[in-house]
Amino acid sequence: MKDIVPQPPPLVHNQFATVKELFNQHVVPSYGRFDLALARGEGSWVWDVSGRRYLDLGTGIAVCSLGHAHPEIADTLARQARQLVHVSNLYYQEPQGRLAQSLARLAGPGKVFFCNSGAEANECLYKLARKFGHDDGRFEIITATNSFHGRTLAGIAATGQDKVKHGFEPLVTGFRHVPFNDLAAMEAALSPATVAILIEGIQGEGGILPATPDYLLGLRRLCDERGLLLMLDAVQCGFFRTGRFMSYERILEGVPGGELFKPDAISMAKAIGGGLPMGAAWIRQPYGDLLGPGSHGTTFGGTALVCSVGLKILEIIERDRLADNARQVGDYLKRELERLAGECPQVIRRVRGLGLMLGFELADGVPGLSGNGKSPSLNLVNRLHEAGVLTIPSGQSVVRLLPALNLRDTEAAEGIRIIESVVTSLA
Repeated sequence: MKDIVPQPPPLVHNQFATVKELFNQHVVPSYGRFDLALARGEGSWVWDVSGRRYLDLGTGIAVCSLGHAHPEIADTLARQARQLVHVSNLYYQEPQGRLAQSLARLAGPGKVFFCNSGAEANECLYKLARKFGHDDGRFEIITATNSFHGRTLAGIAATGQDKVKHGFEPLVTGFRHVPFNDLAAMEAALSPATVAILIEGIQGEGGILPATPDYLLGLRRLCDERGLLLMLDAVQCGFFRTGRFMSYERILEGVPGGELFKPDAISMAKAIGGGLPMGAAWIRQPYGDLLGPGSHGTTFGGTALVCSVGLKILEIIERDRLADNARQVGDYLKRELERLAGECPQVIRRVRGLGLMLGFELADGVPGLSGNGKSPSLNLVNRLHEAGVLTIPSGQSVVRLLPALNLRDTEAAEGIRIIESVVTSLA
């Protein structure tokens, strides 16, 4: 029997304009989107609606830790979805407890709060600090200039970049910013109201700037002397991206005293869920019980579904030695980018980062990357799109590479080939 009302026709997959118009009409325009509509992915590759393939060296801004459409993640999702998806945090369920155990095994003795994003994980850190200092009247958290800590009202107050704050004044009080990697500036900024210091091990949105070993050790010493919490935002730089579980572990390798370094709390997200919304805050003992019942919460944080995937991701990272892969493939990418910078200094000024968190800074006045109202980094990213590779801009002049932890040697070489072709054409 014929349908009385015909079914709407499917989207024609080469009609980018159709997809874009859906967004223009129905989606809040809070993002500056590239003129790409992606339809599917597999491993480190994605395809747009017209069928064109791109090597993805951005992975959803460091999120897709095992690439796209990983079959074991898909199987885990299907299996867990048939068993238990969500019951709220009013009840116990095994996957959340097991994942907390696994994260504490990697980070150190402590407890874990689960949420849905990096901004929420950082919110847990702010509240932990406020709770810690409440009885002493301390509430102030000092962060670094050029930092990024999320887009909640507290997150933009914590972020050391003015551009995220405009239009949202008055800001949440209790945050101040000092130059990154400047221990003397941090010490000078401390006041009787200061309760904690919050930094990124590697500033991501700030341009791929790693903390120095002396800075990390100095901050730990300063916090111990003054009774402050030292908190690390590892949303982008954590979870094996640098070749170690946390970026501070890679930065402090071989440094005397580095093996003893521990922050008091760490925020995580992005790669921990492999594409699913997951955030987590690890809190070192004896502070793991400061946020008692009723002091913090979330409806969706730590569901059985996302925690089962988190456990599978950890299993695959360990089984396939992906921390080693991040280190080895990342070292190759960095060497090749440094070679390219040496050959084309009029385009690339310098290369920074560790493991698979890399950035290259553009030289001033590169022909073809200015004059159209867009930043040089944005213009280069668009050129790389045209050549078939996805990267992430960072500020005005840095382009980030944040590929999957299982990026293959051959894929890394293909990425370098494409980047080199674009850079040499500009040179």
